[in-house]
Amino acid sequence: MMTPLLDIIRVGVEFGGVRALADVSFSIATGEFLSLIGPNGAGKTTLIRAITGVIRPQPGQIVFSGKEITGRPIHRRIRMGLAMTYQIVRPFRSMNVIDNVALSAGHHQTRHALKAMLLLNRGPALKTAKTLLELVGISKFADHPIQGLPLGVLKRLELARALALDPKLLLLDEPLAGLNSREASRLADTITAINQNNVTVMMIEHNLGEVLRVSQRLVVLDNGRKIADGKPEDVMADPVVRSAYVGKEKQNVTA
Repeated sequence: MMTPLLDIIRVGVEFGGVRALADVSFSIATGEFLSLIGPNGAGKTTLIRAITGVIRPQPGQIVFSGKEITGRPIHRRIRMGLAMTYQIVRPFRSMNVIDNVALSAGHHQTRHALKAMLLLNRGPALKTAKTLLELVGISKFADHPIQGLPLGVLKRLELARALALDPKLLLLDEPLAGLNSREASRLADTITAINQNNVTVMMIEHNLGEVLRVSQRLVVLDNGRKIADGKPEDVMADPVVRSAYVGKEKQNVTA
C-alpha cells in the first residue's frame, strides 16, 4: 500500500475553550484533487493553518511525505513541498508581476525570501517566473505593476507564486472567491490542469458548482468534525451532508 502524501491524524484545535476542530482524520494520495467543503465556521481554514504550521494542533499529528511535520516551522514545510494560496491575495505591491513570482522562484537559493531578489544571477528565477505566468495565463501582465490589476489576474498571480515554490501539495483557500462565473470556471480549469501536471491539490471552496465539476474527492467538515469523505456524487447524496451543509447554505451555493 502506498504511503499517503498527507496524513491528518486525529487533529484537534481549540481557541479559548472553543473547539474549532475535533478528531479530524483523513489522508491525501499523491496526484489527488480533493476539495474540503462545509458551512462557514466548519473549521476548514483552521485545518489548512494547522497543515501549513500557522497553528499547532492539540492533539493530533500531521504527516507529510512520510515524515511527521506537526512541530516543524513553516519554512521547513515549504521546503518539503507545501505551498498555499490565500483567499485575500497578498502580492508585494512595490514589485511588478514577474518579480513577485521570481521572488518565490529564488527561494531555493537563499533561506531569506527578500534576499532572493538580490541574487547576482536572477536569470533562472526569472525564466521560471515567465514559464509560470504563461502556465496560469497572465504572461501579458509580466511587467505590469500590481496596482490596478483586476482580481482575476491577482488570483492567477497568487497561484503562480505558489507554484514557484515547486510544491508537491498545493493548498488553495477559496481561490474562486470574488470571481464571476466565467472567471471562476476558467480558473478552476487552470487548477485542474496544474493537478494533472503532477501537483496534488487540496482546495477549500464555496463555489459548489465548480467544486463538483473538478474535484475527484470531497471531505466535508461541520462544527469542526468530519462528517463525510468520498466521491463527490456519493458525498452530495448523503442526507447528513445535505442537512448540515446544503441546508445551511440554502440557495447560496456559489457564494
